[in-house]
Amino acid sequence: MEEGKNRKESHSPLSASFKTGAIALVFLIIGYETALFIHKAAVTRLEANRARPDTVFVVDRALAETILGGKGPETLPETGPAVIRKPSGPPSDAVRTHPEQIRRKVESFRFDPNTVSVEDLVRLGFSGKQAEAIDRYRNKGGRFRRPADFAKSYVVADSVYERLAPYIVIPRIDINRADSAAFETLPGIGPWFAARMVAYRNELGGYSCVEQLMEIYRFDREKFDGLKDLVSCSEAAPFDLWTLPEEELSRHPHLSRAEAHGVVLYRAHQPRSEWTVEGLRKAGVLSSEHALRLSLCRIAVPGE
Repeated sequence: MEEGKNRKESHSPLSASFKTGAIALVFLIIGYETALFIHKAAVTRLEANRARPDTVFVVDRALAETILGGKGPETLPETGPAVIRKPSGPPSDAVRTHPEQIRRKVESFRFDPNTVSVEDLVRLGFSGKQAEAIDRYRNKGGRFRRPADFAKSYVVADSVYERLAPYIVIPRIDINRADSAAFETLPGIGPWFAARMVAYRNELGGYSCVEQLMEIYRFDREKFDGLKDLVSCSEAAPFDLWTLPEEELSRHPHLSRAEAHGVVLYRAHQPRSEWTVEGLRKAGVLSSEHALRLSLCRIAVPGE
């Protein structure tokens, strides 16, 4: 009997330790689940605020009146939990109030995201910090080539982009006026291609259409398709095919010396009604390749 009693007493401490450990484990699990819930709630709140970047929370009622143009505090909606507002004066004057959620007046107007000022970005509905973030991106060499690039900025919420998309105007690069630095901002164009684009423009006497970029060595269709919506072509001076002397004709990239001599002979022996690029090709003066490329050029009308 005495032995059984001793055995029971020897197990009692173990049972108490087990119970204590089990209770601690339960509290640990509850604490972990609580931490996960708080983290998820915080992330959800941040995402919700990001979707409404043009909403400002103003705690100071006097500041709210100023933004609303002098309207009294009684017109302000009161939302959210009570907070401490500290007006000017000693800390003992602090009183309890509610934060006033007001909507800042925003504007929508045409703008270029590459050049718009920080002040105008704020007018468009961005907060000061968001506007400064966009400006820092540009100052570091960032560029918005297309409106969709502006939408990818982490400070531009989807709802804001949807409102501003019709007002985004990004000027296209004029291939007849741009310098090599401007060409380098195009996708897939480095210093070598930029220099060739300027040089070939000088050889042609000006581009007549953007498709002529593909005449540049190694400037293939894939490269052209990647930038064709970003460039434009202002009107170039017409090429005086029917009046220039042979020596000047031979400097054109689409005319060999023999072809330039043939053009002069063709002009001398054919009526003006036959003075066409196709007529030169049919007469054997131009090769098919040169005739095709020359047909893209803006050519002065005979007699004008």
